[in-house]
Amino acid sequence: MTWPLSEIMLNSSMLLWHLVLESLGYFVAFRLYLRERRRCGDFLGSETRWTIVAAAMIGAAAGSKVLYWLEDPVRTVHQWNDLAYLMAGKTIIGALLGGTIAVEVTKARLGIQERTGDLFVIPLAAGIAIGRVGCFLAGTQDGTYGIATSLPWAVNVGDGVRRHPVQLYESVAMLGLLFALRLVQPPRFERGDRFRLFLLAYFGWRLLIDFLKPGVRFAGLTSLQWVCVAALLWYANDLRRLLFAHCGAREALADG
Repeated sequence: MTWPLSEIMLNSSMLLWHLVLESLGYFVAFRLYLRERRRCGDFLGSETRWTIVAAAMIGAAAGSKVLYWLEDPVRTVHQWNDLAYLMAGKTIIGALLGGTIAVEVTKARLGIQERTGDLFVIPLAAGIAIGRVGCFLAGTQDGTYGIATSLPWAVNVGDGVRRHPVQLYESVAMLGLLFALRLVQPPRFERGDRFRLFLLAYFGWRLLIDFLKPGVRFAGLTSLQWVCVAALLWYANDLRRLLFAHCGAREALADG
């Protein structure tokens, strides 16, 4: 098939904006991390801190790839020797899980008991919000587009079909979560609670919003949604503790 020059230029422009905004998301996230670290204080040594950051980055990269391959297992099996396919995609859910697991394993090996995730929450929410705009501008090439809809704000992402702008939904959701989680502060909440609330909110969001995305489904859910269900069940005790702690604090304030 011969592609028209105008279409090739349009596709290149869309991918360029995707790259620019994704890179901007990483840059903003890193700057916010440094600011959060200065604001909250550094209770880890420099070498230990950067060991944990490196573990998070490596785990995130590995997790994002593994879950991307599991999104369509049949296709992955058929294209196991296609390096372009294997290296092309990634998923935020896998990055969050892979990064979290890698950090927890690293901390266990180093004998670190302190919770370190809170510093990453604001940077993650902001980075995702910016990066998803890039995903939206990439159109169908990014693979994160929504299903068809007749709603007034539906958009044509390049294939002539009016779709849910799910990437923009996520950008707005992450901005709202960013400001909401700023309220999660001691003494009402413990160290680490902000990160757990972020994970609960994000996995819950993706479980719901991914119904508005096409995908290979097993028993009604995509593989990413099943991972979200598993993660929510894993953190269910934390959610129960946080809800009961909040209710208990509110009742104590009323009695006082």
